[in-house]
Amino acid sequence: MTPSFLAVGECMIELADMGQNSYKRGFAGDTFNTAWYARKLLPKAWDVSFGSCIGDDLASQDMAAFVRDSGIATDWLRIVPKRSVGLYMITLDQGERRFSYWRSQSAARLLADDADWLAQMCKDRAVIHFSGITLAILSPRGREALCAALEQAKADGAMIAFDTNLRPNLWDSHDEMRDWISFAAQTAQVVLPSFDEDAELFGDKSPTDTIARYQSAGAELVAVKNGGDALWLWDKTGIRTCQPVPIDTIVDTTAAGDSFAAAFLSALALGQNADDAAMSAMKLASTVIQHRGALVPSLFKG
Repeated sequence: MTPSFLAVGECMIELADMGQNSYKRGFAGDTFNTAWYARKLLPKAWDVSFGSCIGDDLASQDMAAFVRDSGIATDWLRIVPKRSVGLYMITLDQGERRFSYWRSQSAARLLADDADWLAQMCKDRAVIHFSGITLAILSPRGREALCAALEQAKADGAMIAFDTNLRPNLWDSHDEMRDWISFAAQTAQVVLPSFDEDAELFGDKSPTDTIARYQSAGAELVAVKNGGDALWLWDKTGIRTCQPVPIDTIVDTTAAGDSFAAAFLSALALGQNADDAAMSAMKLASTVIQHRGALVPSLFKG
């Protein structure tokens, strides 16, 4: 198996709140953020790719250049004529995020429309990461095509990781979101839910309920994030909790889960056990949320 990490989803133009009514333009999106941090964490011998669609306009070209300059392969950024990329704006309130989105013309919504291209993109990967947001932006047929490609990649030996990342505003109904999240979870060996989100959608009373549901769906490893509280971890060795590193000030929770996923999956890919991977992931996420914006280059200087 080629040492290759693929993240599939949508990258958008990000307008990040810098304070005093000032916004900084960047590029971000949940699975892209994970690819960006994974590129920082994995050895150079590993290929890190981002799979998506972009438009044929200047904004799309700028995004592709940013992805490439970040050291992430752009071989699987398919250009869709007369489309563009989505945009979102972050407004902060005491460290918590509020989002406004403009994505109706986002080419990424079509990333699963070409089944042959999708299958080739997923071929010969060691790790493939996708999310509930990846699913939400696709048509029902696109969701089926993506899950089919992931099932084949899993059969070929890939580790499939699914961050549930529940965003109700992207779905037509809670029932639709619940059904597709449950369906997609069956393709993954590693599932990364957030307890507060899953509790609201599925009625979970505790993280053990969340674990049991994904275990029954076929997961081999579940890491239930729980904000500043203990992380709940389950694999073949059983259920246990991991305590996060205490921090004094939360500046911006953007990409907390995305950076967690990157560190967790990178550690697993390099042969670490789940407990050590969880500690590395919580450490990175706790550092990221003490900075503004989704991507924090300053953490990797020197």
